[in-house]
Amino acid sequence: MKRKVLLVAMVLLVLGMAAFAQDVHPEAEGDVSSTSVWKYFAAALAVGISCVAGGMAVGRIGAAAMGAMSENPDLSGKALPYAGLAEGICLWGFLVALLIMIL
Repeated sequence: MKRKVLLVAMVLLVLGMAAFAQDVHPEAEGDVSSTSVWKYFAAALAVGISCVAGGMAVGRIGAAAMGAMSENPDLSGKALPYAGLAEGICLWGFLVALLIMIL
């Protein structure tokens, strides 16, 4: 499982680098500075990685919660806050990306 996740992450990284590769012409008029390009790249990484991590966390928490609820149905309300905390990882990634874009 860990090898598959690592392989997918490496493939996405390589494809992402190829998607953003372009010729640099400093004499072109209206050229975007390299710092703003890195700003967009950092914001995309912040959202992407946090959403993937949040999805993995929610998947594991959901599986454990369903297993616990099959044994004791009274535990259904106790598992919901943990799933919400795992989804909060995605929101933190979005907030970090928003701060990167604004500042």
